[in-house]
Amino acid sequence: MTSAPLAERLSIPSGPLFFPVTAYGPDGSLDLNVYRTHVRRGVEAGAAAVFACCGTGEFHALTPEEFESCVRAAVEVTEGRVPVLAGAGYGTALAVRYARLAETAGADGLLAMPPYLVAAAQEGLLRHYREVAAATSLPVIVYQRDNAVFTPRSVVELARTEGIIGFKDGLGDLDLMQRIVSAVRGEVPGDFLYFNGLPTAEQTQLAYRGIGITLYSSAVFCFLPEVALAFHRALTNGDEATAHRLLDGFYRPFVELRAQGRGYAVSLVKAGVRLRGLDVGEVRPPLHEPAEDHIKQLAQLIERGHALFEEDV
Repeated sequence: MTSAPLAERLSIPSGPLFFPVTAYGPDGSLDLNVYRTHVRRGVEAGAAAVFACCGTGEFHALTPEEFESCVRAAVEVTEGRVPVLAGAGYGTALAVRYARLAETAGADGLLAMPPYLVAAAQEGLLRHYREVAAATSLPVIVYQRDNAVFTPRSVVELARTEGIIGFKDGLGDLDLMQRIVSAVRGEVPGDFLYFNGLPTAEQTQLAYRGIGITLYSSAVFCFLPEVALAFHRALTNGDEATAHRLLDGFYRPFVELRAQGRGYAVSLVKAGVRLRGLDVGEVRPPLHEPAEDHIKQLAQLIERGHALFEEDV
Protein backbone atom coordinates (compact mmCIF):
# COMPACT_ATOMS: atom_id res chain seq x y z
CA MET A 1 0.00 0.00 0.00
CA THR A 2 1.10 3.59 -0.63
CA SER A 3 1.59 5.92 2.31
CA ALA A 4 -0.17 9.14 1.27
CA PRO A 5 -3.97 9.34 1.56
CA LEU A 6 -5.62 7.90 -1.53
CA ALA A 7 -7.89 10.88 -2.16
CA GLU A 8 -4.88 13.18 -2.12
CA ARG A 9 -2.98 11.01 -4.61
CA LEU A 10 -5.93 10.77 -6.99
CA SER A 11 -7.08 14.38 -6.82
CA ILE A 12 -4.48 15.75 -9.27
CA PRO A 13 -3.22 12.79 -11.29
CA SER A 14 0.04 13.03 -13.18
CA GLY A 15 -1.32 10.83 -15.96
CA PRO A 16 -4.27 8.68 -17.01
CA LEU A 17 -5.96 6.24 -14.65
CA PHE A 18 -4.96 2.76 -15.86
CA PHE A 19 -7.48 -0.10 -15.97
CA PRO A 20 -5.36 -3.10 -17.03
CA VAL A 21 -6.83 -6.09 -18.80
CA THR A 22 -6.45 -9.48 -17.13
CA ALA A 23 -4.07 -11.85 -18.92
CA TYR A 24 -4.95 -15.47 -19.69
CA GLY A 25 -2.80 -18.22 -21.16
CA PRO A 26 -3.63 -20.38 -24.20
CA ASP A 27 -5.69 -22.72 -22.00
CA GLY A 28 -7.71 -19.82 -20.59
CA SER A 29 -6.12 -19.89 -17.15
CA LEU A 30 -4.71 -16.83 -15.42
CA ASP A 31 -1.26 -15.78 -16.64
CA LEU A 32 0.24 -13.72 -13.84
CA ASN A 33 3.61 -13.27 -15.54
CA VAL A 34 2.04 -11.55 -18.55
CA TYR A 35 -0.29 -9.63 -16.25
CA ARG A 36 2.68 -8.30 -14.27
CA THR A 37 4.35 -7.22 -17.50
CA HIS A 38 1.19 -5.40 -18.60
CA VAL A 39 0.83 -3.57 -15.28
CA ARG A 40 4.55 -2.76 -15.10
CA ARG A 41 4.54 -1.27 -18.60
CA GLY A 42 1.54 0.86 -17.74
CA VAL A 43 3.13 2.24 -14.61
CA GLU A 44 6.40 2.91 -16.42
CA ALA A 45 4.49 4.63 -19.24
CA GLY A 46 3.05 7.16 -16.79
CA ALA A 47 -0.16 5.84 -15.25
CA ALA A 48 -1.28 7.80 -12.19
CA ALA A 49 -3.07 4.82 -10.63
CA VAL A 50 -3.83 1.17 -11.35
CA PHE A 51 -7.42 -0.06 -11.12
CA ALA A 52 -6.99 -3.84 -11.04
CA CYS A 53 -9.75 -6.36 -11.74
CA CYS A 54 -12.40 -3.81 -12.63
CA GLY A 55 -14.58 -3.69 -15.76
CA THR A 56 -11.77 -3.75 -18.32
CA GLY A 57 -10.06 -6.38 -16.19
CA GLU A 58 -13.07 -8.73 -16.46
CA PHE A 59 -13.92 -8.71 -12.75
CA HIS A 60 -17.07 -10.68 -13.59
CA ALA A 61 -15.01 -13.58 -14.99
CA LEU A 62 -12.56 -14.04 -12.11
CA THR A 63 -12.79 -16.44 -9.20
CA PRO A 64 -12.05 -14.97 -5.75
CA GLU A 65 -8.68 -16.72 -5.78
CA GLU A 66 -7.77 -15.30 -9.20
CA PHE A 67 -8.94 -11.87 -8.10
CA GLU A 68 -6.72 -11.87 -5.02
CA SER A 69 -3.75 -13.11 -7.05
CA CYS A 70 -4.16 -10.34 -9.63
CA VAL A 71 -4.53 -7.59 -7.04
CA ARG A 72 -1.49 -8.86 -5.14
CA ALA A 73 0.53 -9.00 -8.38
CA ALA A 74 -0.45 -5.43 -9.26
CA VAL A 75 0.56 -4.23 -5.79
CA GLU A 76 3.91 -6.01 -6.03
CA VAL A 77 4.68 -4.63 -9.50
CA THR A 78 3.80 -1.02 -8.69
CA GLU A 79 6.00 -1.07 -5.58
CA GLY A 80 4.11 1.87 -4.11
CA ARG A 81 4.90 4.17 -7.04
CA VAL A 82 1.19 4.68 -7.72
CA PRO A 83 -1.93 3.60 -5.80
CA VAL A 84 -3.65 0.32 -6.65
CA LEU A 85 -7.43 0.06 -6.44
CA ALA A 86 -9.42 -3.13 -6.91
CA GLY A 87 -12.96 -3.86 -8.02
CA ALA A 88 -15.61 -5.17 -5.63
CA GLY A 89 -19.06 -6.22 -6.76
CA TYR A 90 -21.99 -8.65 -6.87
CA GLY A 91 -24.38 -8.84 -3.88
CA THR A 92 -23.42 -7.32 -0.56
CA ALA A 93 -21.93 -10.48 0.98
CA LEU A 94 -19.71 -11.18 -2.03
CA ALA A 95 -18.79 -7.52 -2.46
CA VAL A 96 -17.63 -7.49 1.16
CA ARG A 97 -15.63 -10.68 0.55
CA TYR A 98 -13.89 -9.19 -2.48
CA ALA A 99 -13.22 -5.98 -0.56
CA ARG A 100 -11.52 -7.94 2.21
CA LEU A 101 -9.51 -9.98 -0.29
CA ALA A 102 -8.33 -6.72 -1.87
CA GLU A 103 -7.29 -5.39 1.52
CA THR A 104 -5.41 -8.61 2.30
CA ALA A 105 -3.64 -8.35 -1.08
CA GLY A 106 -2.40 -4.84 -0.23
CA ALA A 107 -4.70 -2.64 -2.33
CA ASP A 108 -4.97 1.06 -1.53
CA GLY A 109 -8.66 1.39 -2.31
CA LEU A 110 -11.78 -0.07 -3.88
CA LEU A 111 -13.97 0.65 -6.88
CA ALA A 112 -17.39 -0.57 -5.73
CA MET A 113 -19.29 -1.75 -8.79
CA PRO A 114 -23.07 -2.22 -9.14
CA PRO A 115 -24.77 -5.06 -7.29
CA TYR A 116 -25.53 -8.14 -9.32
CA LEU A 117 -28.75 -8.12 -11.40
CA VAL A 118 -31.25 -6.51 -9.02
CA ALA A 119 -32.71 -3.05 -9.57
CA ALA A 120 -32.79 -1.75 -6.02
CA ALA A 121 -34.36 1.35 -4.49
CA GLN A 122 -32.15 4.14 -3.19
CA GLU A 123 -32.46 2.89 0.40
CA GLY A 124 -31.15 -0.53 -0.57
CA LEU A 125 -28.30 0.88 -2.64
CA LEU A 126 -27.20 3.10 0.23
CA ARG A 127 -27.23 0.19 2.65
CA HIS A 128 -25.24 -1.94 0.21
CA TYR A 129 -22.44 0.59 -0.29
CA ARG A 130 -22.32 1.52 3.38
CA GLU A 131 -21.78 -2.11 4.28
CA VAL A 132 -19.02 -2.44 1.69
CA ALA A 133 -17.35 0.72 3.02
CA ALA A 134 -17.57 -0.52 6.60
CA ALA A 135 -16.09 -3.93 5.80
CA THR A 136 -12.46 -2.75 5.44
CA SER A 137 -10.23 0.22 6.11
CA LEU A 138 -9.89 0.85 2.36
CA PRO A 139 -11.27 4.07 0.83
CA VAL A 140 -14.16 3.40 -1.57
CA ILE A 141 -15.21 4.94 -4.88
CA VAL A 142 -18.82 4.15 -5.83
CA TYR A 143 -19.45 3.36 -9.50
CA GLN A 144 -22.76 4.59 -10.94
CA ARG A 145 -23.96 2.65 -13.99
CA ASP A 146 -26.56 0.14 -15.21
CA ASN A 147 -28.72 -0.84 -12.21
CA ALA A 148 -26.99 1.46 -9.70
CA VAL A 149 -28.19 4.98 -10.49
CA PHE A 150 -28.34 7.54 -7.70
CA THR A 151 -30.29 10.69 -6.92
CA PRO A 152 -28.37 13.77 -5.81
CA ARG A 153 -29.71 13.25 -2.27
CA SER A 154 -28.34 9.70 -2.21
CA VAL A 155 -24.90 10.84 -3.35
CA VAL A 156 -24.92 13.42 -0.55
CA GLU A 157 -25.50 10.53 1.85
CA LEU A 158 -22.70 8.52 0.22
CA ALA A 159 -20.34 11.49 0.56
CA ARG A 160 -21.20 11.67 4.26
CA THR A 161 -20.39 7.98 4.74
CA GLU A 162 -17.08 7.25 6.39
CA GLY A 163 -14.72 5.56 3.95
CA ILE A 164 -16.45 6.68 0.74
CA ILE A 165 -14.22 9.22 -1.00
CA GLY A 166 -15.56 9.44 -4.53
CA PHE A 167 -18.15 8.76 -7.19
CA LYS A 168 -17.52 7.41 -10.69
CA ASP A 169 -20.13 7.99 -13.38
CA GLY A 170 -20.70 5.40 -16.08
CA LEU A 171 -24.20 6.62 -16.95
CA GLY A 172 -23.46 9.75 -18.98
CA ASP A 173 -26.35 11.94 -17.81
CA LEU A 174 -24.61 15.31 -17.49
CA ASP A 175 -27.69 17.03 -16.12
CA LEU A 176 -27.86 14.49 -13.29
CA MET A 177 -24.12 14.77 -12.65
CA GLN A 178 -24.30 18.56 -12.48
CA ARG A 179 -27.06 18.29 -9.89
CA ILE A 180 -25.07 15.69 -7.94
CA VAL A 181 -21.93 17.84 -7.90
CA SER A 182 -23.95 20.89 -6.85
CA ALA A 183 -25.82 19.04 -4.08
CA VAL A 184 -22.67 17.54 -2.56
CA ARG A 185 -20.78 20.83 -2.83
CA GLY A 186 -23.57 22.63 -1.00
CA GLU A 187 -24.08 20.09 1.81
CA VAL A 188 -20.86 18.15 2.46
CA PRO A 189 -17.73 20.00 3.58
CA GLY A 190 -14.38 18.99 2.16
CA ASP A 191 -13.40 17.44 -1.13
CA PHE A 192 -15.25 14.58 -2.80
CA LEU A 193 -13.79 13.00 -5.93
CA TYR A 194 -15.68 12.55 -9.19
CA PHE A 195 -14.67 10.42 -12.16
CA ASN A 196 -15.88 10.10 -15.73
CA GLY A 197 -16.21 6.34 -16.09
CA LEU A 198 -17.87 6.05 -19.49
CA PRO A 199 -16.31 3.63 -21.98
CA THR A 200 -13.54 5.51 -23.86
CA ALA A 201 -14.00 8.40 -21.45
CA GLU A 202 -11.76 10.69 -23.50
CA GLN A 203 -14.64 11.06 -25.98
CA THR A 204 -16.78 12.85 -23.36
CA GLN A 205 -14.13 14.34 -21.09
CA LEU A 206 -14.29 17.86 -22.49
CA ALA A 207 -17.97 17.92 -21.51
CA TYR A 208 -17.27 16.46 -18.06
CA ARG A 209 -14.58 19.07 -17.43
CA GLY A 210 -17.25 21.67 -18.06
CA ILE A 211 -19.04 20.58 -14.87
CA GLY A 212 -15.83 20.30 -12.89
CA ILE A 213 -15.04 16.57 -13.30
CA THR A 214 -11.40 16.28 -14.29
CA LEU A 215 -10.67 12.64 -13.43
CA TYR A 216 -11.41 9.91 -15.94
CA SER A 217 -10.61 6.28 -16.68
CA SER A 218 -8.65 5.40 -19.81
CA ALA A 219 -9.02 1.99 -21.41
CA VAL A 220 -7.07 3.24 -24.44
CA PHE A 221 -4.05 3.62 -22.15
CA CYS A 222 -3.92 -0.22 -22.05
CA PHE A 223 -2.81 -0.45 -25.67
CA LEU A 224 -1.94 3.06 -26.86
CA PRO A 225 -0.49 4.85 -23.81
CA GLU A 226 1.34 7.44 -25.88
CA VAL A 227 -1.96 8.72 -27.32
CA ALA A 228 -3.74 8.56 -23.96
CA LEU A 229 -0.90 10.54 -22.37
CA ALA A 230 -0.91 13.11 -25.19
CA PHE A 231 -4.65 13.62 -24.71
CA HIS A 232 -4.23 13.90 -20.93
CA ARG A 233 -1.49 16.51 -21.37
CA ALA A 234 -3.66 18.46 -23.81
CA LEU A 235 -6.51 18.60 -21.28
CA THR A 236 -4.17 19.52 -18.43
CA ASN A 237 -2.55 22.31 -20.46
CA GLY A 238 -5.77 23.62 -22.00
CA ASP A 239 -4.55 22.66 -25.47
CA GLU A 240 -7.91 22.17 -27.14
CA ALA A 241 -6.41 22.05 -30.64
CA THR A 242 -4.45 18.89 -29.78
CA ALA A 243 -7.39 17.41 -27.89
CA HIS A 244 -9.65 17.98 -30.88
CA ARG A 245 -7.11 16.51 -33.31
CA LEU A 246 -6.87 13.33 -31.23
CA LEU A 247 -10.64 13.16 -30.81
CA ASP A 248 -11.31 13.61 -34.50
CA GLY A 249 -8.50 11.43 -35.77
CA PHE A 250 -8.52 8.58 -33.26
CA TYR A 251 -11.07 8.59 -30.45
CA ARG A 252 -14.24 9.17 -32.47
CA PRO A 253 -13.39 6.43 -35.02
CA PHE A 254 -12.42 4.11 -32.16
CA VAL A 255 -15.73 4.71 -30.38
CA GLU A 256 -17.60 4.05 -33.62
CA LEU A 257 -15.69 0.77 -34.04
CA ARG A 258 -16.33 -0.13 -30.40
CA ALA A 259 -20.05 0.30 -31.02
CA GLN A 260 -19.97 -2.48 -33.65
CA GLY A 261 -20.08 -5.27 -31.06
CA ARG A 262 -21.42 -5.97 -27.59
CA GLY A 263 -18.67 -6.22 -25.02
CA TYR A 264 -16.16 -4.50 -27.30
CA ALA A 265 -15.37 -2.02 -24.51
CA VAL A 266 -13.33 -4.94 -23.11
CA SER A 267 -12.60 -7.35 -25.97
CA LEU A 268 -11.51 -4.64 -28.43
CA VAL A 269 -9.16 -3.19 -25.82
CA LYS A 270 -7.70 -6.63 -25.17
CA ALA A 271 -7.23 -7.12 -28.91
CA GLY A 272 -5.39 -3.80 -28.98
CA VAL A 273 -2.97 -4.98 -26.29
CA ARG A 274 -2.25 -8.09 -28.35
CA LEU A 275 -1.73 -6.00 -31.49
CA ARG A 276 0.89 -3.98 -29.60
CA GLY A 277 2.87 -7.16 -28.93
CA LEU A 278 1.77 -8.50 -25.54
CA ASP A 279 -0.25 -11.73 -25.69
CA VAL A 280 -2.80 -11.26 -22.91
CA GLY A 281 -5.06 -13.95 -24.35
CA GLU A 282 -8.70 -13.76 -25.31
CA VAL A 283 -11.67 -12.63 -23.22
CA ARG A 284 -13.58 -15.18 -21.20
CA PRO A 285 -17.24 -15.91 -21.93
CA PRO A 286 -19.83 -14.51 -21.96
CA LEU A 287 -17.73 -11.89 -23.78
CA HIS A 288 -16.52 -12.78 -27.25
CA GLU A 289 -13.62 -11.85 -29.48
CA PRO A 290 -13.98 -9.06 -32.07
CA ALA A 291 -14.62 -10.03 -35.69
CA GLU A 292 -11.51 -10.38 -37.84
CA ASP A 293 -12.42 -7.33 -39.91
CA HIS A 294 -12.87 -5.26 -36.76
CA ILE A 295 -9.40 -6.27 -35.55
CA LYS A 296 -7.98 -5.16 -38.91
CA GLN A 297 -9.74 -1.82 -38.51
CA LEU A 298 -8.35 -1.55 -34.98
CA ALA A 299 -4.83 -2.13 -36.28
CA GLN A 300 -5.30 0.71 -38.76
CA LEU A 301 -6.62 2.97 -36.01
CA ILE A 302 -3.62 2.21 -33.83
CA GLU A 303 -1.33 3.24 -36.69
CA ARG A 304 -3.35 6.43 -37.17
CA GLY A 305 -3.29 7.19 -33.45
CA HIS A 306 0.45 6.71 -33.30
CA ALA A 307 0.93 9.05 -36.27
CA LEU A 308 -1.19 11.68 -34.50
CA PHE A 309 0.92 11.28 -31.38
CA GLU A 310 4.08 11.83 -33.41
CA GLU A 311 2.56 15.05 -34.74
CA ASP A 312 2.03 16.15 -31.14
CA VAL A 313 5.67 15.60 -30.22
